[in-house]
Amino acid sequence: MGLHVDERTLARLLDDVAAGTTPVADAVEALRTLPYEAVADARVDHHRELRTGHPEAIFGPGKTLEQIRDITTALAARASGAVLLTHATPEQAEAALAAVPGARYHERARLVVVKAADRSIDATIAVVAAGTSDLPISEEAALSAEAAGIRVDRITDVGVAGVHRVLEHRPALEASDCVIVVAGMEGALPSVVAGITSKPVVAVPTSVGYGASFEGLSALLSMLSSCAPGVAVVNIDNGFGAAQVAHRIVRSAMRAAEG
Repeated sequence: MGLHVDERTLARLLDDVAAGTTPVADAVEALRTLPYEAVADARVDHHRELRTGHPEAIFGPGKTLEQIRDITTALAARASGAVLLTHATPEQAEAALAAVPGARYHERARLVVVKAADRSIDATIAVVAAGTSDLPISEEAALSAEAAGIRVDRITDVGVAGVHRVLEHRPALEASDCVIVVAGMEGALPSVVAGITSKPVVAVPTSVGYGASFEGLSALLSMLSSCAPGVAVVNIDNGFGAAQVAHRIVRSAMRAAEG
């Protein structure tokens, strides 16, 4: 029998064993590949969802089409949460879609949502893009959060070259549970946003900009040097990573509220 490795499924399995409706041998078989499953060239971590609340995502660069096929198939069969293929080439996306019916490829974000979470989270994340050129990374963040079951409010093209554009969105920022801010060039927007809202801000530097931006390094250093408190910074072009930080923030807040 297959087993989705999350707290609800494990609790249900143990209850069934205690009630006598599931034989111990069947439960042992279901748990046999709990830590990981070996496929060609990879050990797929099925335990990650139980430990962290979300399964292991697949980082596309460097992987063959056969490796993409095997890993996506293994994860999709066992995960109840979101399964994502990030920074995917069109060819890798095609391999994932062929392996998992129902998977969806988002070309601009270079993201394949192999599988979405089977339950929603009562929280909203605002994803703020400084410029149109930042949209591939902001969409990666937004789609990753949505796949995890979180509502997303997209706010686009509100960079500091026209700061009044973001100021009019302050009510939406304050209504969210967490804010992801994506910006290239000099990377100033997260400081502005953190200065006008009480919500936690996750900053994502992008590689957008002219030569002296050093492919995102200038934005990264600017965000790390922010004078506004409450800004966490992920790596350059890491929209997926920002979504995971926000996911943990809202899940932790929900658990605290539940007591």
